[in-house]
This record gives sequence, C-alpha cells and structure tokens, in this order.
Amino acid sequence: MRIVELTKEAKENILENLLKRSPNSYGQYEETVKDILADVKENKDKAIFEYTKKFDKADINAKNIRVTEEEIEEAYTLVDDSLVEVIRKALVNIRDYHMKQKQYSWFDTTPQGTMLGQKVTPLEKVGVYVPGGKAVYPSSVLMNIVPAVVAGVDKIVMTTPPNAEGKVSPNTLVAAKEAGVQEIYKVGGAQAIAALAYGTESVPKVDKIVGPGNIFVALAKKAVYGHVSIDSIAGPSEILVIADETANPRFVAADLLSQAEHDEMASAILITTSEELAKKVS
Repeated sequence: MRIVELTKEAKENILENLLKRSPNSYGQYEETVKDILADVKENKDKAIFEYTKKFDKADINAKNIRVTEEEIEEAYTLVDDSLVEVIRKALVNIRDYHMKQKQYSWFDTTPQGTMLGQKVTPLEKVGVYVPGGKAVYPSSVLMNIVPAVVAGVDKIVMTTPPNAEGKVSPNTLVAAKEAGVQEIYKVGGAQAIAALAYGTESVPKVDKIVGPGNIFVALAKKAVYGHVSIDSIAGPSEILVIADETANPRFVAADLLSQAEHDEMASAILITTSEELAKKVS
C-alpha cells in the first residue's frame, strides 16, 4: 500500500487520478461490451462459447456448459467440512435478515365499498452473476441467492466463469447448492450478462440480473437495463476510511481489503493524521 503525504502537489495528483475513475472515462470498455452484447444477442451459444474460450481458456459447449449434479457432489468432497458449516451458519443469518424485509400482499375495503390493496408477486426468473475469474466469493453467492429464495422466485439461475479446465470453484458450487440455486452455467463476463438478458439455446432469459462483477460486467448490466431489471451497477469497488491514531490497524486493513480484493480497478484509500497507523496498515 502506497503512503502519500498530502502536500499541495500530492493533492492535485490524487484528484487527477480519482477523476480518471469517472464513468465518463469508461468509453474504451463500453465499446467492447457493446460488441459482446450484440454478438451474443445474435449468435447466442456460439458467441458465449467463443468468448469463454478467448477470455477463460475453457472449452465450453452445449453439453458441458451447465453444471451437473455429479460436479456438485464432487465439490462437497473437495470442500472442508468446517467451511460447509460456516456457509450453513451464514445462510441462517442472511435468511433471517431478509425474512424481516419480506413484503406481503394486503387488501382492505373502505366503508364506501372501495377496495384498496397491494399485491406482491415474486419474479419468475432471476439470474445471479458470481465472479470467479481471479478470486472466489462464496459470500456473493449467498447474499444474492438467499433474497431471491426468500422472495419466492420460481427459478434462480447462476452464471460464473470456469477455469481453464472448465471447472467451477468447489466453494462456489457448495455455496450455491446450499443457498438453493436451481441451475448453474459456466460463463462469465459481459457475455454472461448478455446470455441472461437475451437468452441463448442453453442459458435461459431472466427477468432480473443481480450480482457484482468487474468493469465489463458492470457496464453490461448498465447496457441491458430496461430490457431486463438489474439490482445496481456494482463496481469498480471503492472505499475511503478516515481514522486517527486510536484506530485498530487490523480493522482498518480488513475494511480496505474487503473492497481492494475485488479487482485491479478497485480503489481503497485511508486518510489519517497518524503516520504510524499508516505504516501499520500498509
């Protein structure tokens, strides 16, 4: 972690670097995403197989794009029992939280005979995007699937990029199975968002896409919004921590790492009056 003393010159350089993160500077990525979306919309499976080979080095086809029950069973043999226990405990906590948020239909009649009410209907299909190219995030699996389960979504579809051998992280598969996902497809990046938004021969079209991702995933979600619903445009990640000499450096470092781990474009900044704290955190 680089330590910068805030002189007048340093402030100007930092401000310039921060402005480079403006959405207005993402043009180079937007053109790439636009081309990928158009290609998948027109060529469907053929396009996502080609992009998966190009970006993930994996040979994916119509026969192996969907994760099988055998692959999920194998994943359980590769994951420590202690992690499975942690996943199950987290599921209980996340489910309890979202149960308190759940909305219900209600109807009432006024003395004049007018009926008033609200009908809450779960979406039919939701697509969950889970990053997996350079890091594994079982927590993202749980936090995106559980709300859909609680809401009563009929069909939950998950996409995540495979490794070069065409495999998905065992941790991700176990978390998805425990959370209640019905289908998992081995495709990532903007091509996965396009597949969920438009549908292909293998990947079903959904009503809403949720989940974080890199700049290509974020811009793809932005581009398909309106054609399908999305949760938000999440990323690139940013965090700013303001702390003095009384702060616990381990806690500060953990907060910074929680966002810095997402991708190379993530920005994690600590502002402090304590040089000693800065050195301990770095």
